[in-house]
Amino acid sequence: MKQIKALACSNSQEILGRVTLNGKNIFNRSAYILVTNAKDTPKGYKAIISTHDSSDKPSAQYIQVDDISDFNEGDVINITKDGEICFLYEISSTSNAIFATARCNHRCIMCPQPPVSQEKDRTDFNLNLIKLFDKNTQEVGITGGEPTMIGDRLFEIIHQIKKSCPKAAISILSNGVKFADIDYAAKLAACNHHDLQIDIPIFSDIASIHNHIVGAKTFYKTVQGLYNLAQFGQQIGLRVVIHKQTYKRLPQLADYIYHNFPFVTQVAFMQMETTGLAETNLKDLWIDPYDYNNELREAVLLLNDRGITTYIYNAQLCVLPPELRPFAKQSISEWKDIYLTVCDGCVLKGECGGFFSTNNNNISTHIHKIECTDSCTE
Repeated sequence: MKQIKALACSNSQEILGRVTLNGKNIFNRSAYILVTNAKDTPKGYKAIISTHDSSDKPSAQYIQVDDISDFNEGDVINITKDGEICFLYEISSTSNAIFATARCNHRCIMCPQPPVSQEKDRTDFNLNLIKLFDKNTQEVGITGGEPTMIGDRLFEIIHQIKKSCPKAAISILSNGVKFADIDYAAKLAACNHHDLQIDIPIFSDIASIHNHIVGAKTFYKTVQGLYNLAQFGQQIGLRVVIHKQTYKRLPQLADYIYHNFPFVTQVAFMQMETTGLAETNLKDLWIDPYDYNNELREAVLLLNDRGITTYIYNAQLCVLPPELRPFAKQSISEWKDIYLTVCDGCVLKGECGGFFSTNNNNISTHIHKIECTDSCTE
């Protein structure tokens, strides 16, 4: 998530609120955080964020920043006691998500956010957060950690999204293991959401390889979870993170998916984000994305030719062969999506997924500017 460090703050506790820039919220100011460059500010707001010095306002929840251009009307932010401003919801973003928990029952060797073993339940906080979302929000993700680690409280989050954002599609990122419990899968289906998809990773057609990557002997539980969800008519997406330990069997995995999970809504092949445990294990994982193009091509075209919607996430168009570029999607969250100097002037930059800002220069050696369309020679 996007974060800003305040220059000074007077708040003695965390503050969660919706941003307003116009100061016209007369009847419900206590739910809003006013962001303004004005020196004289009205009273009644949950907090004031300003570029002006706060030393003369000791009694107010007053936060000083050096610039307010990052704030937009309708954003939802959390301000910590030490002045860290976290954007938990951005009105202009298409990748807003609820972080259900940092706990997980897997320890994937390429996990960008290593799990914790214990934490305070954050569900009540998340329910209050969702209430501040714009009612016209089109999509909300639920992520972690592993969201099912909060048990039945996951369904409380789904119901609150339905109530606060009735138009929103929901995407849940889960390893699928909990859904091997058919009663739990039934409870998800009973939420009766109009557009909910569970995206579940599968890393190999061979159980031992998948289990090694996730750090748990759960391959068959994940498979059972997929069948249980399908039994209740749930939308399912499969995700495959590509690295040195998965790329060689991409075609075999694609064939396995077609024969065993023909009911899935989509399959996404994902370039790896090299932070967290992925950075720790980089020597065992890193391969230049250009070097697995042949395996990726065979896997993608196999599924596509058999009628399964297939995507490529997090990839750069200049590295992909032209026949795979139509499958690539801009999937990196806006707050950590960057482009390089070499990308300036590339005719495909507006369509390209860009790079993770967290990847610490772990990028393909084949990045280059494309100066013409596919109808001419690059």
